[in-house]
Amino acid sequence: MNNDYLLESDIKEIYDLLGASYIDRLVGKTILISGAQGFIGQYLIDFFLYLNKIQPDEPIQIVAIDNLITNTREEKLERKTDVEYLNVDVIQGFDYSGSIDYVIHAAGIASPFYYAKFPIETMEVATVGTKNLLTLALEKQVEGFLFFSSSEVYGDPDCKHVPTNESYSGNVSCVGSRACYDESKRLGETICKVFQSHFGVPTKIVRPFNIYGPGMRQNDYRVMPEFLSKALSGKPLNIYKPGTQTRTFCYSTDALNGFLRVLLDGVPGEPYNIGNDHPEITISELAEQMELVLGSKIEKNFIEHPDFYPSDEPIRRCPDLKKASIHLAYQPTVSLSEGLRRSINWASEHYISKL
Repeated sequence: MNNDYLLESDIKEIYDLLGASYIDRLVGKTILISGAQGFIGQYLIDFFLYLNKIQPDEPIQIVAIDNLITNTREEKLERKTDVEYLNVDVIQGFDYSGSIDYVIHAAGIASPFYYAKFPIETMEVATVGTKNLLTLALEKQVEGFLFFSSSEVYGDPDCKHVPTNESYSGNVSCVGSRACYDESKRLGETICKVFQSHFGVPTKIVRPFNIYGPGMRQNDYRVMPEFLSKALSGKPLNIYKPGTQTRTFCYSTDALNGFLRVLLDGVPGEPYNIGNDHPEITISELAEQMELVLGSKIEKNFIEHPDFYPSDEPIRRCPDLKKASIHLAYQPTVSLSEGLRRSINWASEHYISKL
């Protein structure tokens, strides 16, 4: 991970959004992050290192772990001051002799392309890996444990439950093409609740809704990096039919602000939706928004789902954020057009045009 890989202005924006009352509770702590080389893991590490520059007398010690299963940049886990990198697999479990104050379990295979390719690993990291990290958290008597679940736990919600709140039990299929991901996340939440209620581990659960921004890998195959890559290389955007499926998109700085608020102030054992609740737009409209930001027309192809990509995607997805707003004063601030502008500027420097 290069020092300039993410936008420094974004890292500072997370700092401003969180504020001193939250940041003061992080300084001087030891934080273990699984999935450290992933999209979210990169932001967490860079943000904590940014805090260390501002408050060098009480540095955050970071234990960063990753097994690099979906890493395609052939990176090595770099050595940085205040960061201890461990190339380990949470599914196998591991021993750690030092103290730990917080555990952030961000490891997971979130791209449908990759969880179709690695279904067993997808299930195990959300279940066995979660149990292993919770066992470690119990041993270390941590102050907080953050589990990254997913909005996929809601499945394909009935329209009367959109926007979707945390009490909705979901419309899911345990044998669908996405089941390895969404069902394992549901079980992961259950494991977190059991460790909280039976052993007192202060588990917190986030259900992210379509997070995007600088740092997403070009070959992630999810809609935002795929559209960015194709648009910047002058190629048509492939829109999976019918193109009327809707999403809301949450920029990375808003998401990180929400995730850390859940870690520090979320009710133990409780899930929280983190995302943006507007605008809810179709995938076709997302392509049009990208045209507006780029200032040029983009050719669009409407295609069937390819064999490598799960086809049973939800018709609508939009979070109800009332719980996070009331409990955590969480409110997304970055508009879709502004988030797209930042993402396009970043991708134009870091993406290589697909031939």
